[in-house]
Amino acid sequence: MATAQLTASSISVTARNLASFEGLRPSTVKFASFGNLKAAGLSQRSFRGLVVKAATVVAPKYTSIKPLGDRVLVKIKVAEEKTEGGILLPTTAQSKPQGGEVVAVGEGKTIGKTKLDISVKTGAQVIYSKYAGTEVEFNGSPHLILKEDDIVGVLETDDIKDLKPCNDRVFIKVAEAEEKTAGGLLLTEASKEKPSIGTVIAVGPGPLDEEGNRKPLSITPGNTVLYSKYAGNDFKGSDGTNYIALRASDVMAVLS
Repeated sequence: MATAQLTASSISVTARNLASFEGLRPSTVKFASFGNLKAAGLSQRSFRGLVVKAATVVAPKYTSIKPLGDRVLVKIKVAEEKTEGGILLPTTAQSKPQGGEVVAVGEGKTIGKTKLDISVKTGAQVIYSKYAGTEVEFNGSPHLILKEDDIVGVLETDDIKDLKPCNDRVFIKVAEAEEKTAGGLLLTEASKEKPSIGTVIAVGPGPLDEEGNRKPLSITPGNTVLYSKYAGNDFKGSDGTNYIALRASDVMAVLS
């Protein structure tokens, strides 16, 4: 999904050159820190006329979008603006949605002599890779056009623990971080190392071979596995349990 971020290191224009942006609409840009901009000799006032839009806006005269090939059109779930306790969240604290509803699918793809339809259906609630696809604004709502392979899994309930992985994805319940060191010292939250071990909850049907047939994964539910620390998509269940969905190739070993 296309995104845009401005930082002091990525801005080479000076305040006197910003006149070229005059006449544009009020800014929709949000900066994480203006302290860095001031260090570069720029002020917040300098950017009032600047607009950066990541999503492609589809004009109202177009009433439908038909994805091609193995692409899927997903209506993005709106980010939560409040916590469960009713506290209003600032924009910077709102978690970026990684899910939405499938509203249209392509005709599928051909592998060898096999014609494969899109496996996810219209109306399905899906989770997708964090940086996948191209965002478009359609009918006043944010949508995403992405390849079917970028869909991590299908949500059959409102709880992430019931995620049904797609293709070669593996869904894992993350082991809890150690509370103490080997010597018995109590660890603070900040010093706890992120676990890279967990229990497999569910697995996808497997990747496709050159003839379009599924190759079942060797990993099975119930396995305790060691996985790559920086892979996959992290999720938190309604009860606070941590989960991760990643490709089977990111699982390095089965522990016993």
